Amino acid sequence: MFHVKHGVTPVVGVVLSLHPGEGHSTISSVIDETRLRQLLEPYGLNLSSTQAYQILAYLHLLLRWNQKINLTAIRDPEECVTRHFGESLFLARHMELRGSLLDIGSGAGFPGLALKIGFPAISVTLLEPVAKKRAFLKEAARACGFHQVEVRGERLEDFVDAIPAPAFDFATMRAVGNLEVLAPLAARCLKPNGSLCLWLTQDQTAGLGSIECGLTWSEPLPVPLSRASEIWLGLKPGGLYSLCPHADGGALA
Repeated sequence: MFHVKHGVTPVVGVVLSLHPGEGHSTISSVIDETRLRQLLEPYGLNLSSTQAYQILAYLHLLLRWNQKINLTAIRDPEECVTRHFGESLFLARHMELRGSLLDIGSGAGFPGLALKIGFPAISVTLLEPVAKKRAFLKEAARACGFHQVEVRGERLEDFVDAIPAPAFDFATMRAVGNLEVLAPLAARCLKPNGSLCLWLTQDQTAGLGSIECGLTWSEPLPVPLSRASEIWLGLKPGGLYSLCPHADGGALA
């Protein structure tokens, strides 16, 4: 969860592992903490100093590794902050995450690993079939000081068959296709009362309501600074997820 911290000294450098086996290096920040907060203002996020540090450490690792392997098509650091961290963490303005989360097709860790910054107590399982991306995810979790993060290589189809019973309170997917197959499989992983959270473009949402997956969809959340991106929340029968009050920012204020 996010908390307000005042009088924080901007971060001017972070220490992290650049690549497996390369040891540690100190590099100058391309974005300091003050600029980070400015970039995330449209998303309504009030970061603690620890959360700001984690985002900066994650960002630097992402930019370094992205020079070697294709983690994201976005190269600009400020756009990485808004498009990846801002859009992922925007969910925290509307939903409180507790228990366990399954992130499907994690890639560079958005939204699943980024949400760990906002909800450090949640247990996160990241599904990513590409070995080099799994190596990055493990290093990002280490650099941010995360615990209760598991990185697995199965595809969702195989993972569903491997778990004995629905095991997750939340599942997330971003920038994935084939929703008519993946959404029902993701729903099978959810406990009763669980929620599936989808980051979609408006083009992707056209047939979502016709997909038979046993979920009840709420009104989509428009993503700030985007004309076409929305977050869709699907509830599995059995209860209600915890919504943060929108008027006063809830626990984020």
